[in-house]
Amino acid sequence: MGQCGITSSKTVLVFLNLIFWAAAGILCYIGAYVFITYDDYDHFFEDVYTLIPAVIIIVVGTLLFVIGLIGCCATIRESSCGLATFAVILLLVFVTECVVVVLGYIYRAKVEDQVNHSIQKVYNEYNGTNTDAPSRAIDYVQRQLHCCGIHNYSDWRNTTWFQQSKANSVPLSCCQPSITNCTGTLARPGDLYQEGCEALVVKKLKEIMMYVIWTALMFSSIQMLGMLCACVVLCRRSHDPAYELLVTTNSYA
Repeated sequence: MGQCGITSSKTVLVFLNLIFWAAAGILCYIGAYVFITYDDYDHFFEDVYTLIPAVIIIVVGTLLFVIGLIGCCATIRESSCGLATFAVILLLVFVTECVVVVLGYIYRAKVEDQVNHSIQKVYNEYNGTNTDAPSRAIDYVQRQLHCCGIHNYSDWRNTTWFQQSKANSVPLSCCQPSITNCTGTLARPGDLYQEGCEALVVKKLKEIMMYVIWTALMFSSIQMLGMLCACVVLCRRSHDPAYELLVTTNSYA
């Protein structure tokens, strides 16, 4: 009965190691996605410490490749030392992912205040040229999120660019793609996106942080199962003489 229990635990453990390798790729992808997205919105959210959870996720993903290799070798070779090392490393990674979840919630709560503080400054720096970083950031966000202005298109009236251009129009990135020959003129507000960008930027950044949080939670639960299976195999091996005899016999064979 004990031998069957060990065999089942070992089978689950080998399967979990395969999952760890898949998880490593997913975690690295999520971390890279956060970096790339942050680069698109960094003008609206200046706190670079927001990237800390993403950095940790990438590091954990890299470690999972190594952990999966150690786990597979330790399980196949019946190594008590290897399984113990595997369980300890999993525990450390589990604690790290708990830290990622906490940091994710902390920075997610700061998103709205950060965006509210930065967005007016970015819009005031807009000059309409593609070589200017704030201008590219605003045009990108307005096209991607289908928004115009901070709260709505009328906010452009208060910007330096609008007052200097004296064209009574907003950037072409405010134009709805379904409208042909849109010039951005405020005389035809129906051609423009009606929703402001502030709320949508906040929503997007909070979604990104939730990706990190849910990813960390999901894989930490898998690691808990891996630790449990490793401990079961270790405990059964140390307390089951029949299993120890079987391992010794197989080793000599």
